[in-house]
Amino acid sequence: MVILLASLAPVIIILFYIYFRDKYEKEPLRMLVKALLAGVLIILPVIFVEQWLSALSPFSEKVGAAAWHAFVVAGTTEELFKYLALYLLIWKSPSFNEKFDGIVYAVFVSLGFAAVENVMYVIDGGIQTAAIRAVTAVPAHAIFGVTMGYYLGIAHMYKELKKQYLLKAIAIPVLLHGIYDFILMVEVGWLLILFFPYVILLYVMGIKKMKALSEASVFKPLEESSEAEL
Repeated sequence: MVILLASLAPVIIILFYIYFRDKYEKEPLRMLVKALLAGVLIILPVIFVEQWLSALSPFSEKVGAAAWHAFVVAGTTEELFKYLALYLLIWKSPSFNEKFDGIVYAVFVSLGFAAVENVMYVIDGGIQTAAIRAVTAVPAHAIFGVTMGYYLGIAHMYKELKKQYLLKAIAIPVLLHGIYDFILMVEVGWLLILFFPYVILLYVMGIKKMKALSEASVFKPLEESSEAEL
């Protein structure tokens, strides 16, 4: 029970934080539960596809294999399934009526997935693993969700930006996720030194994106500075 609580605590804390950052119109609880469950359910196809892609790796050397597993096996597979679940759930939903809503739903999907993944890792690694992942992997999944939701929210509200921002909504989370995993998987000393600075950078990027959309009402034009962000 302690292990379970330790693995789920950071997920619950971030979910509440995101929920209360939604200033203008809280999302229906039934939709948030659906988003969370969607994230939980995609773990099954993700595991299957990741195993299949791992077996297809064209690289045998360390760096190539790490890049394949980081950017293709983990980054692309996990973010793509999150993206599909999120898009199918909210794109045509009347509840999706503000830019910040994209962030809220994307984080709930991402953390549904992260919750299951974290339980699996923590059961195997114990409390120490729970402590490390509470400030690294779980927030990272949330920030990948923030990034996805940021671009999806803009794509939904600004039709002239729809195509390019729908692409950014999947491409940039895959890139960020791939870099995160690559640093850990390649096991190169100088890159590992950059891991925690990279995590801090993710935090900063996530906070900026939330601030950009949470301070703008549904009718307020998107600031140029927000559009220019990664």
